[in-house]
Amino acid sequence: MRAKVMFTLAALAATPSMAMLSGYYDSAEKITAILQSAVVADALRQAPIGSIANTGTAPDGADEWTVRVQECDLVVRVIGHPPEGVGKTTYTVEVTTPCQ
Repeated sequence: MRAKVMFTLAALAATPSMAMLSGYYDSAEKITAILQSAVVADALRQAPIGSIANTGTAPDGADEWTVRVQECDLVVRVIGHPPEGVGKTTYTVEVTTPCQ
């Protein structure tokens, strides 16, 4: 009986938030979204990337990242899209400050 109660409590505690990635892997997902974005590649004119850094959070909760190339700093927003059910958050990227 006690084991049944413990199993029920454990099952109730297993919420979708438990499926979240660690901070390291979540950052890797965001950086991957930036690197795979054709919009970012075009905005950078296909220049080699010097660095990618998380530079803050927008008021709406989107992460702001700066992609640095030799000639400019491109600022992008990485927007999270939580899954409908079980799964991981996916990300899309928007350019907010283009290279001049």
